[in-house]
Amino acid sequence: MLSFDWEESVGYWVCTASHAIRRALEAELAKEENITLRQWEVLAWIAVHGEPSQTQIADCLGIEPPTLAGIIARMERDGWLERNCCPDDRRRKRLKATPQAEAVWNRTVECCQRVRRRATNGISQEDLATFRRVCHHMRTNLHDECNSNDKALPPSLPVTESS
Repeated sequence: MLSFDWEESVGYWVCTASHAIRRALEAELAKEENITLRQWEVLAWIAVHGEPSQTQIADCLGIEPPTLAGIIARMERDGWLERNCCPDDRRRKRLKATPQAEAVWNRTVECCQRVRRRATNGISQEDLATFRRVCHHMRTNLHDECNSNDKALPPSLPVTESS
């Protein structure tokens, strides 16, 4: 018989909470703005990092470049993104949000804030501050472990901060 102490699994706690937040945000974004969570994540990375390359976004989101290419193509078709060649490597593409995307982004931030309020309802500011410190500490612990294996851990997704 397979067994595991799920009640004591920090990974399970974090994963199920993250999954619930992502599902709620995905539903809110689809209902209010007709935007997918992945499209929102692309805009979030642009909002945080300026004009990241497609490769950087794919790495940070943990998705394959061809999958991201399809998402970006739809966003470009809808007038939300522009792709520009990097000055130092013309094969690399940098992504820039258009004014149309900025309007969508501003409305999606309101969606994120609604989901955040629902997710944190009944949780004290002190507990949220503790949770944030604990998550940061875990990422730092795992980052150190990844560095010893010559693997870089991508920074945390903005969705975790906005939701």
